[in-house]
Amino acid sequence: MMVKGLCILGSTGSVGRNCLRVVKSLPGWFRIVALAGGKNLDLLAEQVNEFQPAIVVVASEELVDDLRTRLQTRNFAKPPAILAGTSGQVQAATHAEVDFVVSASHGTTGVVATFEAVRAGKQIGLANKETLVVAGELVMKEARERQLDVLPIDSEHSALHQCLRSGRRQEVRRLVLTGSGGPFLRTPRKLFDTITPEQALKHPVWKMGGRITIDSATLMNKGLEIIEAHWLFGLPPEKIDVVIHPESIVHSMIEFQDGSIMAQLSVPDMRLPIQYALTYPDRVCANGASLGLDLLTTRRLRFMPPDTRRFVCLGLAREALVEGGLMPCALNAADEVAVEAFLTRRLKFQDIPRVIEEVMHTAPRGHPGSLDEVLSCDRESRRRAAEVVRRIQK
Repeated sequence: MMVKGLCILGSTGSVGRNCLRVVKSLPGWFRIVALAGGKNLDLLAEQVNEFQPAIVVVASEELVDDLRTRLQTRNFAKPPAILAGTSGQVQAATHAEVDFVVSASHGTTGVVATFEAVRAGKQIGLANKETLVVAGELVMKEARERQLDVLPIDSEHSALHQCLRSGRRQEVRRLVLTGSGGPFLRTPRKLFDTITPEQALKHPVWKMGGRITIDSATLMNKGLEIIEAHWLFGLPPEKIDVVIHPESIVHSMIEFQDGSIMAQLSVPDMRLPIQYALTYPDRVCANGASLGLDLLTTRRLRFMPPDTRRFVCLGLAREALVEGGLMPCALNAADEVAVEAFLTRRLKFQDIPRVIEEVMHTAPRGHPGSLDEVLSCDRESRRRAAEVVRRIQK
């Protein structure tokens, strides 16, 4: 068995930490070549000490010396190279000894590195929705030309990928993404004006980062997943549906032309889709893992349609996908700015879709010819969203 060289973009985040747990549970399968973290230098230093990568990347140049100081007390056979920012991520993701890149950076910070990793012929495990939301057309074109797998790590898209192994793509009638419904599934819309960040951050099932938790509360996460599914599996928007499934046991489903439905069920634990991507096409038993699903204790599984009148963001994301081109990029940028404004109490919960909709109305049309065009749209959409937030505050 060939040992895979791994680069983890976003190693200090939730997915990155779980990825390293999977690596530890499968000794002899992987070697950590590169770790890219953010500003959590204490945790990053612990990871570097344990996994001894050749390269470690921090968020900015100002943090390089801080990390180097933390690492001086460690014992390394060979100290890692410490790089910074986007250029550092690119060097890590395209390193000659890297076979597989886990793209789990927050927001759009890992898009450039993931794109360059694809161009360098690296296999991708994608946990970052934004990569395909903002640049799906470009990334998947490069992947197809190089006959590379882009393996989803999101639990919903991993489920779809697994279900597709039971049939051919041309036999698919529709994809069905499931979602828990978030913390406000039954909250009347008239109370949305009173929702606090603390309430919105209490997800009923998953433990995730700030933005993705708020996106779950607004159902924007399901909208972004529709866009991601379109690029991963090549189906048009009208063949991608969403259902609310509060138990989060069925992670997604595929309905085939003959009416058969294939569903993937498991406990809600990110280690499962991570391990599936890392060991694909094999399925292996991880040492010490106890992630089996006991159907006898699963009393009931409920499914219901999403309420798009209360959760406007889901409809906005679908509109952006139908419009195509740079519109999903504008949607994503505006959402990120609006969510940050809500978390810092500069915006009300119900105003998040208002910011997104205003930015979409002024977003550029047309298809991006390069990643620079995508990044330019991202910057301009963020600037415009910040203006809308300031206006709403007055």
